[in-house]
Amino acid sequence: MEILLQILFAMVLLELLELYLHRADTLSLLIDKLFTYYEKSVFLFFMVHPSIYFVLGALLYFDAFNFYGITILVLKTFDIFFKIELIRQKYYLDSMDSELQKMMDMKLTFTMKFLALLVHVPLLYMAITSVFG
Repeated sequence: MEILLQILFAMVLLELLELYLHRADTLSLLIDKLFTYYEKSVFLFFMVHPSIYFVLGALLYFDAFNFYGITILVLKTFDIFFKIELIRQKYYLDSMDSELQKMMDMKLTFTMKFLALLVHVPLLYMAITSVFG
């Protein structure tokens, strides 16, 4: 039980680190910031998403590839690929769908910024505890 609490605490810290690294007022500013990482190195871009590696390691350690574990991995993978696609459309294609362009200029609210923390940590808890029954 103690290791579970330590893993959840580490997950919270990593999500807060990602929140700090990805801080921005709008999605457009977030994509601009991520593009600076992507422009320097694609590996640096992936390194500013440390929680996906932590989740993968925790799921491997506990052999928790159940519904909840796969859900976290899918959400995190789609998040990263969606950011890459937005970078591609904004900087390389110079064309973006009008709905996406409107979404890029919307202000990110406080709850939107903490949504990953509120979703991924409980999912990791459920993934690990469902292994122990």
